[in-house]
This record gives sequence, structure tokens and C-alpha cells, in this order.
Amino acid sequence: MNRRKFSILGATGLAAMSAGLGNIRPARAAADPGLLKTTLTPFGAERAGNAAGTIPAWTGGLTELPPGWDGSQGVMPDFFANDAKLFSIDSSNVEQYKDKLAIGTVLMIQKYGLRLDVYPTHRTQSAPQWVYDNAATNVTTAQNDPHGAKYGFLNAYGAPPFPIPDQDPAVAGAQLMWNHAVQWQGTAYTRTMGNFLVDSTGAVILADQQKEHAYYLYYIQGKTAADYQGLYGKYYVEHQGPASLEGQIAIDWAPTNTYATPDRVWTYLPGQGRMRASPDLEYDTPAPSFSDYANQDEYDVFLGALDRYDWKLLGKQEMFIPYNNNKAGLATVAQAHLPHFLNPDVVRWELHRVWVIDAVVAPGKRNVLAHRRLYLDEDTYAAALGDSWDAQGNYWRHCNTLMMNRPDYPAGALFGALANYDLQAGHYLTSTGQWNEAPFNTPVNFAVPPVEIFNPRTMAALAQY
Repeated sequence: MNRRKFSILGATGLAAMSAGLGNIRPARAAADPGLLKTTLTPFGAERAGNAAGTIPAWTGGLTELPPGWDGSQGVMPDFFANDAKLFSIDSSNVEQYKDKLAIGTVLMIQKYGLRLDVYPTHRTQSAPQWVYDNAATNVTTAQNDPHGAKYGFLNAYGAPPFPIPDQDPAVAGAQLMWNHAVQWQGTAYTRTMGNFLVDSTGAVILADQQKEHAYYLYYIQGKTAADYQGLYGKYYVEHQGPASLEGQIAIDWAPTNTYATPDRVWTYLPGQGRMRASPDLEYDTPAPSFSDYANQDEYDVFLGALDRYDWKLLGKQEMFIPYNNNKAGLATVAQAHLPHFLNPDVVRWELHRVWVIDAVVAPGKRNVLAHRRLYLDEDTYAAALGDSWDAQGNYWRHCNTLMMNRPDYPAGALFGALANYDLQAGHYLTSTGQWNEAPFNTPVNFAVPPVEIFNPRTMAALAQY
């Protein structure tokens, strides 16, 4: 296929235009934290809507819970159930909207008959004021690692480190990816996750059921960059099924500077009765919890160290992306999963602005996904969509995330589910903590878990044959 062409962007701005990219906007002219209270949102997105009126202004996001909902019900209601659908995009009109669609989205419409139902845009991103205050501080204190922006950052805390990215596209691309890596997801949670494989015949197979505990040391109110010891977060995952994974445990320490402190993973296998360091569970290593059909760095569209790629910001574009998708979370597993793609009846698409970032494998490095393109929601920095190609330049995988509303987090718009489509093999994977059936409708607990569970020594001491 013909890949979308982008014009070269100058080091002093991003005003170049490309027919394939649409309305590219210039980079920030100066790192002025005052902009986060005027023309930009507290996270650095454009506060104003678009000229056509199809993207509204950001006015504070979604901050109130539904009436009568206290969290014990588990699944959050659909805040926008009364919205009327604006139109649908399918094979009959995809050419009309091609400039606002990811490459993989177009291919899925053409190859499988995917349909997108488009609804009015709601800019629901929100976070506590202390996080916004930290973002303003980060504008003037955050620094790239001296070895390069893709290796990490220093002197930032408690908010996106680069709400106003550098004017150099090669630097800004990595900075925005760090904003994605440490996107606001609260301070802690415990939830039940489900990963499903839908094979080429349409059979829905449980790949992994897990209880996930997360503790974000980068987001503890009242702390500073001097307190969190370079770790964005710690994760403790108990695998509960299927039988091949049951009883396994994994601990992951996720750093904000992979040059100084590489990502660290430990695993416990019941058959061995011991805990082991697992340095290979990163990058393009096949992920056991995805039945080895996707890689470790494909969680959240992209997860982990950035150092194997060279990153470049191509610009900003208006695109149709999945957003405000509580409706999807109200579906059961069977209702949500159709052959080839998630059920279009339960997936909501909206028009939003996204940062478009290109990644190619760096010289001397390797990854089976040799070329990737990510589309980061400007309001949250979550990767809403992703395209990837193999080493021969053949299109391979398309990812998208379903942004959901959880003002109790508090986060009006929050990454809620991942879908990873393999267009070469014809199967796809999903990962989410919310389907409307047990155990995936278990209420999320936002309390900080017992901190000792994140210590691999504790896990080793508890290990038994």
C-alpha cells in the first residue's frame, strides 16, 4: 500500500503542511508555564476548539459522578448515552474521511468491513489541581536525559513532564512519548483484568485473567521529584487463569529514566517455587499474557523503554479516535467481540486532535516492529491509535485504545481497553479491566495496596513448591 506521506518539519517549528496529515500546527514558541492557564489546558493541549466547531473548547473536563453511583456497582454508566450518532464511516464513504483516519483503520474498513459510528466530541480529560500545579512546574524544571530524550527525563514530577514540548521534532517526539508513558492514571488501583484472543475463525479465547495492583510513585500528592527515586510505578500481577498461567506472579518496576535505571521485572512460577529476575520480558519479547500473539511493548499501544527507536514528531492532526467509551464497558465479553474487530455497535468514535509521532528502529538496534506510528490524544497523552510495519515494510498491526470516563479516579477520560489487530494473521487481542460480567465488572479499588507486595524479596520469601 502507499504509506501516508509527511513533509519534513523544520527545527524551529512544525508549520509544514502535508496532504496526508491534514492541519499540522506549529510547535510551542516558548516554554512559558503561563500558557497552561490561557491558550493551553493545564496538560498542554489547545484549550480552544477548532474553527469548524466540531471539536469544542476544553472547559475543565468531566469531574462529577453519575447521580446515585457510588462505585460499588463496578461498571461506570455511559455518560453520553443520549447523544445522537452524527454519521457512520464504512466502505461506502471511507475515501471521504481518509485524511482523518489512521492507516490501520482504513485497512480494516476495506478488508473486514469495519464500521465507525461517530458521535459529538466531548473533551472530558480532568485531573486534580495538584497535578495541574505540578505540570506548570515541570515546564521550567523538566530536563531530557543528557544522552538523549528517548532515554528518559529528570527533574519532573506528578504530571506530564513536557506539557510544552521542544521545538525540535526529533526531541519533541520522545518527550511526548514520555508524557504518554507517565500519563495520569491516579496514585494506585487494584482491578481484575482480562485479555482475550479472537482467532481467525472468530473464536473468543481467554488468554489471561489477572488481578493487577499498581502504585504510581510518580503521582503521590505532596511529593517532589527528589522523592520518587526514578520509578514511575510499581506493578504486582497475579495470574488467575487459564490453567497455563494460573498461580504465576509478576512484579514490574517502571523507571522514568531507562539509561540510569533499566526496567526491572521479576516472575514467580509455581512449578519452580522460586522468584526469578526476568530481564527479557520487555521490548519485542512475545507477551505470555497475550498468548505470545503480541509483544511486551505493545501494551497501551506502546509500553516500556524508548531507546530502540528514533522518534520524530510529525505534527498535530484532527482524527477520529475511540473516546468516551463507557458504552463498550457495559457490554459482555461475547457482545463486545466479533470476528475481526470489536462490535461497532458498542464502540464510540469522536473527532479529537492528536499528536502524530513516527518511530523507526535506531541504527544498531532491533525490533520486529521496524516502523511504528502513534497518535496521542492531545488532552491525555494516551496513545489512541497505532500503526506498525515489519522489517520488509509490510503493514502488520493496528492498535487502538478505548478511552473511558472515570471521574472517581479522578480522571474524566482514562485509557480503559486495548485492541491489537494483526492484519497479516487475521486475529486480534483485547485487554481491559471492564466488561459487564464477572469477574471483569469487579469494582476498582483506588486504595494504595500493601507496599510490601511490590518487593521481589517478599515474593521470594513467600514462594513455596
